[in-house]
Amino acid sequence: MDAGETVETGPGHGVLHIEEEVMGTIVTIDLFGEVATESQQIAPHLTRAIESLHEADAVFSTWKSDSPMSRIRRGELDPDAAPAEVREVLAACEAARSLSNGWFDPWALPGGVDPTGYVKGWAAQRALAELLGARVRGAIINAAGDIATFGSPSAGAHFQIGITNPHATDELVALVDLQGCIATSGTYERGAYLMNPHSGLFATRLASASVTGPDLGLCDALATALVVAGDDLLGAIEELPEFEAFTVSLDSERRWTSAFALRSLARARDR
Repeated sequence: MDAGETVETGPGHGVLHIEEEVMGTIVTIDLFGEVATESQQIAPHLTRAIESLHEADAVFSTWKSDSPMSRIRRGELDPDAAPAEVREVLAACEAARSLSNGWFDPWALPGGVDPTGYVKGWAAQRALAELLGARVRGAIINAAGDIATFGSPSAGAHFQIGITNPHATDELVALVDLQGCIATSGTYERGAYLMNPHSGLFATRLASASVTGPDLGLCDALATALVVAGDDLLGAIEELPEFEAFTVSLDSERRWTSAFALRSLARARDR
């Protein structure tokens, strides 16, 4: 959920870079392909991607008093009468709660159900889908560290994602060859804001956790669950097809699942 990654694209041609303020953060969109790609061909897809981000914010914001999610939290709107997107996201959150053994639980948060830990990733991936029709080689959407991609920056290359060292945030702890999505969660930027749904306490067992996979919303939810639950949840993620994880402990120990696409590991630094 936190801004936890730095994008390193390697060799390639950036066609377009956009920064959009939405969902209380800056979402960046980068498109890659031939420099001669016509901007008018890309523009409709880009416009729709940006619109979809703002639509998600309008529906799910817990800061906007008139949003459907705020009304649900106040008991003014039955979730069954809410927009279809709300029902879709809440159903996905129920699945994530089950997959995480209850360590991700939007219904356990103060003030009523709050799917924020799933929505940002879900919204970024939904926006990415709007770019699939653009004639570009690849694209990245980065929503404050929740990253969704398709394609590649250039022929034969991968998107390379650097995971921030939670104990020295001006450094990277690892570099990942990414195909699909990655989300990172931790408390090193926002402090102790993650709640243990089993105890009700705001506490974490890891410094940071990153999860990769084909579904950014679920990556986001699992990364949140993992940083709260600790490495005991790594085994459950290991069993999920196409999902992998990387963790940094409170004392800087690094662990990862067997198929995590680790490109390189930075030298460990003492706290």
